[in-house]
Amino acid sequence: MSKRSQSQNVSDEIKPKKQRSDQLNEEEFMPSFSRYGSGTAENEGSSSSSNKRPGLAYSSAAQKMMANMGYKEGMGLGRTEEGRIDIVETSKQRGRRGLGLKIDSAFEPSEQAQWDGKEEVSLKETVEWMSSKEDVPDPDELSQWKDTAWKRTKKKLTIDDETTFCDAKLLHDLLVQKSTFDNLEGEEMRQARTRSNPFETIRNGIFQNRAAVKMANMEYLCDMMFTSPTDLNGDPAVSANELLYFADICAGPGGFSEYALWRRKHRTKGFGFTLKGRNDFKLEEFFAASAEYFEPHYGVGGSRGDGDIMNEDNLQCFREFVLDNTDGKGVHFVMADGGFSVAGQENIQEILTKQLLLCQFLCAMSVLRVGGHFVCKTFDLFTPFSIGLVYVLYRCFEEIAILKPNTSRPANSERYVIGKHLKPGAELCHDFLFDLNIALNQMKNSNVDILHVLPLSILTENEEFSNYIRIQNERQALTQIKALSKIQAYVRNSSLIEPLQAEMREKSLMLWKVPEKTRSAPKVPDAWTKFQELSEDGNTGLLNSKVVPLTKENLGDRIESIYDYRCLVSSGERVFLLALGGSHIFYWNSETHSKWRKLDRTCINLPANTFCEVEILEELRGEGPGQRKISAVHIMDAMVLGGEDIRKLHYTERMQKAALFVKSLQKLTRLELSPLRVKEVYRMEDLQKVFERLQVKQVKGSGQRRRLCYCMETEERHFIPSGLYFKRTIKDPWTMRMSRSRHMKYFFNKTNNESTFNCPVESIAPFEVTLGKCFHWLWEDGVQVHNSQTNQDPNKISRFDIMDYVQKQQI
Repeated sequence: MSKRSQSQNVSDEIKPKKQRSDQLNEEEFMPSFSRYGSGTAENEGSSSSSNKRPGLAYSSAAQKMMANMGYKEGMGLGRTEEGRIDIVETSKQRGRRGLGLKIDSAFEPSEQAQWDGKEEVSLKETVEWMSSKEDVPDPDELSQWKDTAWKRTKKKLTIDDETTFCDAKLLHDLLVQKSTFDNLEGEEMRQARTRSNPFETIRNGIFQNRAAVKMANMEYLCDMMFTSPTDLNGDPAVSANELLYFADICAGPGGFSEYALWRRKHRTKGFGFTLKGRNDFKLEEFFAASAEYFEPHYGVGGSRGDGDIMNEDNLQCFREFVLDNTDGKGVHFVMADGGFSVAGQENIQEILTKQLLLCQFLCAMSVLRVGGHFVCKTFDLFTPFSIGLVYVLYRCFEEIAILKPNTSRPANSERYVIGKHLKPGAELCHDFLFDLNIALNQMKNSNVDILHVLPLSILTENEEFSNYIRIQNERQALTQIKALSKIQAYVRNSSLIEPLQAEMREKSLMLWKVPEKTRSAPKVPDAWTKFQELSEDGNTGLLNSKVVPLTKENLGDRIESIYDYRCLVSSGERVFLLALGGSHIFYWNSETHSKWRKLDRTCINLPANTFCEVEILEELRGEGPGQRKISAVHIMDAMVLGGEDIRKLHYTERMQKAALFVKSLQKLTRLELSPLRVKEVYRMEDLQKVFERLQVKQVKGSGQRRRLCYCMETEERHFIPSGLYFKRTIKDPWTMRMSRSRHMKYFFNKTNNESTFNCPVESIAPFEVTLGKCFHWLWEDGVQVHNSQTNQDPNKISRFDIMDYVQKQQI
């Protein structure tokens, strides 16, 4: 099995598929072919020997012309009346069929072939959930399964005898119907399939491929359980101050992820694991969503790995990577869409993809948090191996379902298995499946195999489970037989077109809340136009806001109440950043110029529609000759983040949103990216904490002179500070004061003397107010802020002056 194609989405080949039908009356589902004026396809070859041809009519002009040439009805043209009587047949040549090609009579062209399968086309779909009443298997039970079922046996490459979970005749009819297409030219089949499927013209919608629309379809049916997950009590599983994490495995080029990011828009982080190469993620094709929130990983070597999901070392590395980036909790949901071409072997696709299905299941369980959800593409589910894997999910999730959405072509075997709410303790089953994959890897390139995940008796004796699988398989088989028969009719008659396609497209997209418009690459506007759009009222004064220097003379006037301000340590160049998407990031420095310039001195990852105030500085790691300097970007405040407008939130909330934003953009596998961080923020009453983080260090390039450095709290890095920013968070005429009697802060309106302990909405300083009320205490020569400094200018604010001011207000 070539690992080159494990992640290729192969839902478009002719393969068996699942759907539902409680009544397994096969005759009711079997279609027939008919002709105009004939009852069945068998009548097609018969014709009357009479020269009277009731189905044929000529215009009066044609009859007069023929009479002038001596034509007599029933006789040939010509002097001896021996000319041709019948009309010359139109050509039946199709596509690239060569002369003399012998093709199954079932595909012989016929303009009179019709489809009368009485197909029911409906937007109404349901998901039949099966609740799991059994606990997660314990170690003893798993050990017993392994000892009993993991027997090395000769490889089995047939599926026609897998009738434990499907009616034997139905399975036989399905395989025969699929085999009928073996000698048909692929292009003919694809054209007929396109014309016959009622939901075909939905295509990929606004996304890069059809997988994204399938996900939109399935999530609608599952009550938005993936992008808006809830816990067992129905409460949101992701709070407003958390990121939604997901993983997309075996899913290149990334349609599932593009959908998830489009639907969520903000506060989302995705991890990808797929084969590198031609089936890799195509992040540049994420036209509908911001690919900046998505980070591919390829196992061993990270971004340099191969992404082979069957490699146990890759699986372990991906698991560690995801857990390290989700605070050890794992993701909220996993999507898996693996498959590879089985051209010419469609009937045994289930057998050929068994290890891929196993690895998708175990990979999902390795990174999924307790309570998380899982959706995975499968194909036929007839063999005990595949059904055994589904049974493991049945025991590990609160509920499972098998679903064939409308967007999955009815003629193939594709279907999706869904797990809802992962149970605690499921890591035991992960280890069990991991060991099974190791065993299969050891048997590669041999003639032996493992045919059972667990004893068959476990599956058959659980009536609820086995009945569910059987019903799903038989419904799917009947639906697939019917769809293949329909394609057969459409191959024969190329003029047939499914009349409901346009209606189904419009209504389906409306139902799933997906815009019905043509996919197109987003246009990149000029920076000035985008800024005016984001600033809403075109307030260009924002760009000209300058920081006011804080001096001994204006300290008392500028900062009336220390409780109104937050403090940030400064170091580098303060600028505004504007992101238009991709590499189109611009900056504006109101101190040095008055135009937007392309940011090219540092490489960062920012989604479109982002406007924030930042500082570009140099971070230092280590000391002495081995010290490293890294260009970094620190966010000081933000107005819009990835299209999310936060300008009217309190400064504390804005910075919390910015912290989530930065976390969602972190890409530890992209070493070329500069660090993007949120400034460490201090309350002014806690200013002493800033001075406690100052240390004198040896800085490379400074000779023997040791420099004052600010040590960052969350990173083993430091930078040379240049001063402190003071940002106002309370809007006039409101201010914050300390109640001496209750030792609590309260809000006071200086205009009407109103006071309250609750924060009034009108007291919150929005982005533009905080920007305009920003003061800078510059730590220049003569300013003493550390005990190592001895030179103090009495005309400049020192550490002792500012701390004295703070302490007086706290008394």
